[in-house]
Amino acid sequence: MNTEAGSLPEFDRPGAAAALEGAGAAAFGRSGAAAARCGPEVVAPEGVEAQTCVMARGNTVWARVYYRNATGQELRSVLTLMGPGGRTVELHCAPTAHDEPATCETPGVPTSGAPGSATAIAEFVGAGPVEEAPLLLRAGSERAPAAGG
Repeated sequence: MNTEAGSLPEFDRPGAAAALEGAGAAAFGRSGAAAARCGPEVVAPEGVEAQTCVMARGNTVWARVYYRNATGQELRSVLTLMGPGGRTVELHCAPTAHDEPATCETPGVPTSGAPGSATAIAEFVGAGPVEEAPLLLRAGSERAPAAGG
């Protein structure tokens, strides 16, 4: 796996996190156990299925995708964790051509405010040159709660 990341220690600025924190988000990931905020399981006709989650434990957040590649071919995938202020962490996953469930997750990054304000997206593309590879599936985590709601 190949990791591409910006400035991880600056992933979440305290002011930005406080501004985006919504009702119920304060408890997300604050206990000792990891908490997950997942989107729906998405299935593509081509045979790939995925569910993307934002994980949190204490003041650390990360993205995780659960997937199955039943396409019969190797795919490329990018898992992106997005936080306040345009901060992102990307991980390139390599889903092998088999029909077994698997996971891929970004490194954990510190957050000083509301881990509930992070979201994640996983995109799976087919084989071939990057500019010609078809997008087979895009799966996202549940959106962060809206401020005041």
